[in-house]
Amino acid sequence: MKLMAKASVFLLSAFVSVSAFAVEGDAKAGENKAAVCAACHGQAGKSESPAFPKLAGQQASYTAKQLADFKSGKRDNAVMKGQVSGLSEQDMADLGAYFAEQTAVVGKADPALVVKGERIYRGGNADTGVAACSGCHGPAGQGVPGGFPALSGQHAAYIEAQLKAFRAAGREDIGSMTKRMNDSD
Repeated sequence: MKLMAKASVFLLSAFVSVSAFAVEGDAKAGENKAAVCAACHGQAGKSESPAFPKLAGQQASYTAKQLADFKSGKRDNAVMKGQVSGLSEQDMADLGAYFAEQTAVVGKADPALVVKGERIYRGGNADTGVAACSGCHGPAGQGVPGGFPALSGQHAAYIEAQLKAFRAAGREDIGSMTKRMNDSD
């Protein structure tokens, strides 16, 4: 019950946070602005490197919010902070709209982990207190409007790194790992 209460508060705060990003994006304008993003995130947001998330197919409002959080420092990443420093709110909305219109590329999963991963994704893990991922990220990992990103097709190594960063949030001794506390702001 305590886990459900925490999840409800998290969901509400994430919805309010992303919903506040109200600028309408223009995908065509975003296409030109996305050229510099391709160096890390791949052409049309289809990253081939697990070090960089795939942006293709991601919700426009989610992408725009993450860019704004990099700019404000809510998400701390020196490379991204430099990339977004000159972007306006309209630029961020345009980039979000552009990447949202791109077709997501599905990756490959380790067959030995698929069944266990799907069980945790859909039903959580009562023994460790992990909630079902599908409750926030959708039954097929497509994301849920209001603050929860699409996970389907994302690099497994990137998802793992983000989960570890969320778990480590608030710790002072996490070294080079990026803290991920912004989604519940």
